[in-house]
Amino acid sequence: MDLADALAFAQTSHNGVLVTLKRDGRPQLSNISYAVIDGVIGISITDGRAKTKNLRRDSRGSLYVSSPDFWSYVVLEGTVELTPVARALDDDTVEQLVTLFCAVQNKEHPDWQEYREAMVNDKRLIAWLRPDHAYGFARG
Repeated sequence: MDLADALAFAQTSHNGVLVTLKRDGRPQLSNISYAVIDGVIGISITDGRAKTKNLRRDSRGSLYVSSPDFWSYVVLEGTVELTPVARALDDDTVEQLVTLFCAVQNKEHPDWQEYREAMVNDKRLIAWLRPDHAYGFARG
């Protein structure tokens, strides 16, 4: 499947399954929300969770996205880059999280101060999946 076609399909949704690799090599799957921004997939994650630990150890990741009727799907595979953990209300990670929120929700947050505080308190960061391969079946 053409990577551009897979990204176009992925842009029709904001929900998918992130696949990372456990220490023993088995897959670990997480339901996530995401946004495609400039050909890269952004996923807000929390420090200390299994997917975060897995990605620090092995940066390979896959995103599975299906159509609402479940008959079409794409899988985007690539390397994941992690931002630093959010530490201050105005640090670069929080700024990226604000951008990601708007892209995922397609709206502004009603209280950006509250959102920024939550990102720092939750120890949030972003997993940026840079896809280099795709496969699937997307009906036209």
